[in-house]
Order: sequence, then structure tokens, then C-alpha cells
Amino acid sequence: MKKNHVIVMLLAVMVLALTSCKGGSAKNGEVVVYNWGEYIDPETITMFENETGIKVVYDEFETNETMYPKVEAGATVYDVICPSDYTIQKMIDNDLLQEINFDNIPNAKNIGAQYYEKSTEFDPGNKYSIPYCWGTVGILYNKTMVDEPIDSWTVLWDPKYKDNILMQDSVRDAFMVALKTKGYSMNTTDLDELTEAKNYLMEQKPLVQAYVIDQVRDKMIGDEAAIGVIYSGEAIYTQRENENLEYVIPKEGTNVWIDSWVIPKNARNVENAEKFIDFMCREDIALLNFEYITYSTPNDAARDLIEDEDIRNSKIAFPDLSQYQNLETYKYLGQEGDELYNELWKEVKSD
Repeated sequence: MKKNHVIVMLLAVMVLALTSCKGGSAKNGEVVVYNWGEYIDPETITMFENETGIKVVYDEFETNETMYPKVEAGATVYDVICPSDYTIQKMIDNDLLQEINFDNIPNAKNIGAQYYEKSTEFDPGNKYSIPYCWGTVGILYNKTMVDEPIDSWTVLWDPKYKDNILMQDSVRDAFMVALKTKGYSMNTTDLDELTEAKNYLMEQKPLVQAYVIDQVRDKMIGDEAAIGVIYSGEAIYTQRENENLEYVIPKEGTNVWIDSWVIPKNARNVENAEKFIDFMCREDIALLNFEYITYSTPNDAARDLIEDEDIRNSKIAFPDLSQYQNLETYKYLGQEGDELYNELWKEVKSD
């Protein structure tokens, strides 16, 4: 569920373009990879090409919603893709993925059991996906601008923080906050519950400074807001830039998201896809990617290699999920469910 940062992304694309030209000899063919922007250390691409002789053709997407129709149409055939949980479920339901042969990906054993267990919510039996990155959604707040302990989503409705609140400009994330605050599942399709959540978001709207995505990170670093809804990986970065920022998982529960490697059913280079995924599951490679993108790795072997004890034991990067209640992953709600959420979100935004 990675969000792009355009300047860094463009630099990464330039580096990848160079490594594709001077990397492996491509004597062993190629692998076509479709991933989020700024979601891999470009050096790991070079390392893979040099070690295997397989050329990496690398493409990027900004959202699951822009990725999916391109894959479904099949205009470009990809060998490896990194979708988010609910989109993986949608791809499974629509017969777009092939089962993974784990015998050919021995490094998949490095992924922690708890992440495979969480993945069963969208990939029953763990047949189609291998976790790559994961995280939570929570509240980032500035300790110099907030004078109380923060442990609940309800602070986002506190009038004293009017014009200092940042909300995600995302239908599922916005409704997740409201639904969790009301004690409902973030995957509900119950019209009464969703209407209550919609009205709650409309009640909040006059307090909100802006509905944003990437800008949450920048605004919070620059002390332009007191409170914001943010992804945990972004929170790790913001704390490096502004020591006054603190991240919490609200007591009402939240979204635990997982982005995973999958192999499309129409992949042309399955063997190379397996080699690529296995390489990315190698502990030293997973560590490089974690250090580059700051989004939590589900690779337990890589975590053991982290030298900085504070990072290795960070409650933001590696929270003990057993200590929290009402944690869910997003589920694909079907076309009717998607349309219902989108219609209600339009009412919120246009009010």
C-alpha cells in the first residue's frame, strides 16, 4: 500500500533504466516486474541481474486500482506483481493468478508465520502470494501541538484541532477510521453502518485541514498540522525528520495491510519469476529493501540482521500485533460493495 513521492521515484526510475542497460547479460532471459513506485532498492535489481544473468524489465504503478485493469486487459504481460491484500483476493476470484510452487522459492521460509497467517484472510491456504511489505494505519501527531495522550481515533473529531487534522484522501482508509471508531468492521457492506460512518465523516469535515495522501508526511514534518492519518512506513520516515512526531495504533483497531508478490496466470517467464521472488525473500536483500523504503519487512531473518536495536525493536516498524484488538486486512467487497463505498464517499467529499 505504498504511496509515491514523485522526485525520489523519478530518480529510482532513472537508476533502474541504467541498471537495465548495464546489468545482467540477459543470457537467461528476462523477468517483467510490476511494482509500486519507490518500493524497491534499485541496487537489488542490479544485484539480481548480475547474479542470475536475467534482465529485469521493471514497471511501476501508483494504486491498485490503476494496476488491476491493466493486468486484467493483458496488454502488457507481467511475470511478477506486488498488489495489496484485497486486490490479491480480487485477482484470485477472477482467475488472474497462478498458484506458487514454494519448492522453487526456498527463501520463502524467511517470512514470519504471523504474516502468512494474516495473509489467509485474502489468500486462503497461502497458495498465490508471498508477503513483501506490511504495516498498519494509525495516527501521527506532533507532541508540541497536542497536549494530551493520544490513543483513539476520536481525537480526529475534536473541535480544538480544527484545521490541524489531515485525513487520507482514500475511500477505504477514510471509512475505516469512521467505522472503527463506531465499533464496526472496516469490511462491512451493511448500509446502516456505512450510512452512520458517512454521516460521521461529514460531521468531521469542517475540522479537516485537507484530505491528502503523500502530503501527510510532508505537512507533518513541516509542522503544518497537529494530527494526521498515516501509514506506519511513512511514520518511520517522518520521525527521522522531525523528532516531535509520535505514531500510535488507536485502541479501536485498524487496518493491517500486506503487499505481496504474485505470479499472473499468463506470465511468460515463470521460472525467472520464481527466481526473482526467491531473491527478494533472501534475508540480506530484504534488509536492503527495508532500509531503502522504510516499510516493515515480514522477513524475520532480515529483521535479525538489523544492527540498530531501536529499529529492530521499533513498535512502529514491528509492533506486537497480539497486543491490539480489532485488526483487519481489507477484503475485496465485490463490484456492488465498491460502488456503495464510492457513492457514499462522493457524498462526503461533495457536501
